Amino acid sequence: MEDQVLAMLRGQIASIIAGAVFLFMGLAACSLAAIRGRKGIRLFIWLGIWSAMYGTGLLTRSPAVVAALPHAMQISVPYINILNAYLTVVVAFFAFLELSLGRFRVLVKSIIALGAGVAVLGIVWFMFGGSPRKFLPYNYVVTICGLVVLGTVVSVKKLSDKFLVLVNRRVLAAGTLVFLIEALWVNVARPLHYQTPRLLDYLAFAVFLLSFGYVAVQIAFANERRLLSIENELEVARQLQFSILPTTIPDVRNLRIAATYRPMTAVAGDFYEFIPVDPKRVGFLVADVTGHGVPAALIASMIKVAMQSVVSCAHDPREVLCGLNRVLFGQLHDQFVSAAYLWLDTENRKGLYSAAGHPPLLRWRAGKLERIESNGLLFGVIPDPDYPVCELQIDSGDRFLLCTDGVLEPENARGDAFGKRRLEQVIRENQNRAPSELSDRLLAEIGQWQPASISQQDDITLLVIDVV
Repeated sequence: MEDQVLAMLRGQIASIIAGAVFLFMGLAACSLAAIRGRKGIRLFIWLGIWSAMYGTGLLTRSPAVVAALPHAMQISVPYINILNAYLTVVVAFFAFLELSLGRFRVLVKSIIALGAGVAVLGIVWFMFGGSPRKFLPYNYVVTICGLVVLGTVVSVKKLSDKFLVLVNRRVLAAGTLVFLIEALWVNVARPLHYQTPRLLDYLAFAVFLLSFGYVAVQIAFANERRLLSIENELEVARQLQFSILPTTIPDVRNLRIAATYRPMTAVAGDFYEFIPVDPKRVGFLVADVTGHGVPAALIASMIKVAMQSVVSCAHDPREVLCGLNRVLFGQLHDQFVSAAYLWLDTENRKGLYSAAGHPPLLRWRAGKLERIESNGLLFGVIPDPDYPVCELQIDSGDRFLLCTDGVLEPENARGDAFGKRRLEQVIRENQNRAPSELSDRLLAEIGQWQPASISQQDDITLLVIDVV
C-alpha cells in the first residue's frame, strides 16, 4: 500500500509543486494590487486571478491532493474544475484588456463576451446534470481564435505600437510566442485525445506569466515615475499659487481682518485679494472658479493679473467687477468665475457691496446673521453685464463674512448641507472671539460635520472682518 501511495505521489509531484507555485504567485499578485490600490494595478489583479486559477486547477486534478481534502471540500472539486475550464480564457483576456488601446479593445471585449457566453452555457448545463465537456469544444475555438489574434498583435511591432500599452514589447512577444505555440498545440491535440507532456504546459505558462508580469511591473514603475513627476509639479504649482495670494493682512483703522484659504487639492480655483487705498479704506475680493485643480488654478492666477487693471477704481464695486469681467471674458474657455467685492470706508462708516453670481455677503449684527445679496452674472457669460451695488452703513460690532461655497455646502452622512443655520450657530457661539479664532473654529466645525471617510469636497476661502 505504501509503495502504491509513493508511486502515485511520484507521478503527481510535478503537478502539485507547479500548482502550489502558481497559486502562491496569484495570491501574491492580488495582495500586491490590494495593498497598492491604484488604477494601474488592475493588471496585477487579473494576472493574479489567472495564475491562481491555473494553480488551483493543477491541484484539484491531483488525486493525492483531493484525497487529502476534507469531505466537504472534495464535493466542490468538480465545480472548481468546471469553472477553471470555462473561465480561464475570460480572465486571461481581461488581463490583455488592460494593455489594449483603440479598436483592439473592442475586439478583446468581443472575445471576452464570447468566452463568457460559452462559459455560462457550459456551467449551467453542468449544474443541471449535463456533461461537463458539452461546450468545451466551443471554448477551445474561442481560445484558439483569441490566441491567434493576440499572437499576431504582439508579434507585429506596428500593430503592438498602435494597439497595446507596452514599455518593452520584445519580452512579452517572446513569452507570448512560447505560450501560443504550446497552447495551440494542446488545444489542437486535446480534442484528438493526444496526450502532451504536462511539464511543457507548466513551463510554457510560467514563461508567459513571467513575461507578462515583467511588462506589468515596468508599466507600474513608469506610472509611479509619472505620478511622482506630477506630484512634484503640483507642489511647485501650489507654491506659485500661494505666492499670488496676499502675504499680509492690511492695517486698516477700526478693522480686524482674518483670511483663511484651504484648497481641496494641491492647487485650487479660489482666490482672494485686498486693495488697501489708505489706512481708512480697503476693498476685499473673493472669487471662485468653476471646477477644481490645475485649470481652475490657472484662471485664478489670471484674476490676480486682472486685478492690476481695477486698482484705480477700488472704491466702485461695479467698476471693479465689470473691469475683471472685461479682462477675463473670452479667456475662460467654457469655465466661469463667481466673485464678491466689498468696499469699506471706516472714516465715513460706509460700505459698498456687489457680486457676480457669488454666495451672499454675511453680516453678523445685533445677534442676528443677515444675508446681503446684490448679484449680477458670473464672469464669462456675456461681455458687458451690469453689477448692482448695495450701500451699507457700518457700525461698531458689525462682523462681515465673505466666503466661497465650500463653507456652506459640505454635507454630513445624511446629505444635509452645513448651511446658513449651522454657520449662524457657530458665529453666535463664538461672537466674542477674534476673527482668526472664529475662522479656526468654523473650519473645525466643518471638519466634524463631514464624515471622517469623506475628504474635503470643495475649496474653502473665508474672510472675516470685524468693525471695532
